[in-house]
Amino acid sequence: MTTEATPREAAPKPVPVVVPTTNGSEKRKQRGVITRVLVYVVVAHLLAAYLYFLFEIAGKH
Repeated sequence: MTTEATPREAAPKPVPVVVPTTNGSEKRKQRGVITRVLVYVVVAHLLAAYLYFLFEIAGKH
């Protein structure tokens, strides 16, 4: 039995593969968020206007 150390070649490091995480659905999600925010803002303003006019009219009677 020999105890000579044989030089080993270093194993090549694996190369990371860049894989796209989406198929373009991020833009759809962003557009959906923008649409939802606009709807919420419009509905909130309509509700605020309704309450304002409700108390405005009730205050005159």
